[in-house]
Amino acid sequence: MIPRIKICCIANAAEAALAVAHGAAAVGLVSAMPSGPGPIAEHEIAAIAPTVPPGVATFLLTSLTDADAIIDQQRRCRTNTLQLVDAVAPIVYTRLRRALPGIAIVQVIHVTGNESAGEALDLAPLVDALLLDSGNPALAVKELGGTGRVHDWSISRYIVERAGKPVWLAGGLRPDNVGEAIRAVRPFGVDLCSGVRSDGARTGRSRCAVRRNRRVARPARRRQDDLRAPPAARARRGRAHQEPELRGDGTLRASRRRRGLSL
Repeated sequence: MIPRIKICCIANAAEAALAVAHGAAAVGLVSAMPSGPGPIAEHEIAAIAPTVPPGVATFLLTSLTDADAIIDQQRRCRTNTLQLVDAVAPIVYTRLRRALPGIAIVQVIHVTGNESAGEALDLAPLVDALLLDSGNPALAVKELGGTGRVHDWSISRYIVERAGKPVWLAGGLRPDNVGEAIRAVRPFGVDLCSGVRSDGARTGRSRCAVRRNRRVARPARRRQDDLRAPPAARARRGRAHQEPELRGDGTLRASRRRRGLSL
């Protein structure tokens, strides 16, 4: 299965449009965080989300852990996916389901050791997808993403093989390692943030990582409910699409049928 691409730390509608034009399956919109890159104000998220075309997931990255607070934030920001970057109580998932029907829930697991596999497998039945990152919530100032660090991909592969849900891979993915990461982990998708910035800022000059001869992008746009499609169905759909390709100079090239600028 060819993995999908999520471009995180989107700062404005123009940057979201660039990501979509180059085949991104999802864009990440970061709300207030205790640390890390990319947070923007909620009113900016609410302005960007409606500009993203149907079929592309808009992820609201939230560090909130209270159900009511998360529900209110999603209603203000109007994204179609919640990415919970911190641990929440099991009852929170139930309350989110009831209050936000049709909104996908993605739980981040910060892979810090073998115990992270157990955490991921316990939570998989409660969510629509998992996202494996390299933060450290145990620090005095929590790291909840955007660290630029790679974690142990053997643990990620173990989770992918057993979770029974789509699993996104994040954490230190760059042009020189994303192909290796995909071969090692076989994720549903890859989440790119710090590794796709050419200038350290959230600008349209950001470049997406890839080797020219490694097709690691996701197929063209999918409906949001594809997150919950059976693996066999997702694979059949994937074969029906052309994919963009990542090339050695760090740019994301659209397929020959598509044109676009470099991220």
